[in-house]
Amino acid sequence: MVRNHLRGAVVARNDKRASQSTPAGGRRRGAEEPSKTGKVDVGARLKALRMERNLSQRDLAASSGVTNGMISMIEQNKHSPSVATLNRITDALGISFSEFFSTSEEVAEPKIFFRAGDLTRMVDGKLEISIVAGERRQKAMQILYEIYHPGGDTGPDMLAHPGEEGGVIISGEIEVMVGDRREVLKAGDAYYFESNIPHRFRNIGSEPVVLVSACTPPL
Repeated sequence: MVRNHLRGAVVARNDKRASQSTPAGGRRRGAEEPSKTGKVDVGARLKALRMERNLSQRDLAASSGVTNGMISMIEQNKHSPSVATLNRITDALGISFSEFFSTSEEVAEPKIFFRAGDLTRMVDGKLEISIVAGERRQKAMQILYEIYHPGGDTGPDMLAHPGEEGGVIISGEIEVMVGDRREVLKAGDAYYFESNIPHRFRNIGSEPVVLVSACTPPL
């Protein structure tokens, strides 16, 4: 009885806080939505999407090819998944990488111009990715602003997805592997390839690498 009473009090208190935080428009900001800095809570977002599909952590692990323990750690934000790992998980959820980070509701008049703070950010340790127009769920093209700190890597597993992608190196030097071809690109260099070919990006130098990339359809 006491336990049920306490649980009811906690629920009531949480409901009260939620109602106080509901904006005038009536939509409450969820835990998985972007923060004021545009960074998405990857763990909360993943858990929300998994539960929406009535999947257990074990179910999602089996369908994505990662361990149950990794799914649990990601949801608790105790592990930052590589781009390749997160791509495998989003594939298993039936959504694109871009949709995973598009947590806002669609608006009647989408934004055209974006300040640096408007970009949706994903931080994976030594790799920072900012998504342009992250709030647009249904878009034909994905544009990314990427920073690879020394040792930054898209992951040991090669990426592969439908479409085409290209980019321009803004600063630094980065190793790009596409199939069995490898090249170190410098500032001003560029790349373009069919993205169904397994590929990987890695900063093997001592300075940060900045590049801008685009792919269609979104990863």
